[in-house]
Amino acid sequence: MAMVFTMEEVAQHHSSNDCWLLIAGKVYDVTKFLEEHPGGEEILLSLAGMDATTNFEDVGHSSDAREMMDMYYIGVIDTTTG
Repeated sequence: MAMVFTMEEVAQHHSSNDCWLLIAGKVYDVTKFLEEHPGGEEILLSLAGMDATTNFEDVGHSSDAREMMDMYYIGVIDTTTG
């Protein structure tokens, strides 16, 4: 069963030492990916702790990039609050 996080919890993870993103209702801990991100870590850090779905989709990531996301998946967002 997936871990369930609130947006408030996700928002607390917004630094280069602790970077979470929400994409399409799923929570990803991308801290270890920051230095590897082809677009630079600044892009990820600017969205850290937030819903990055629109930004992610607007870039048009490859199927390889989408598969890679599985390594960083840590849970889902709680849709029952807010």
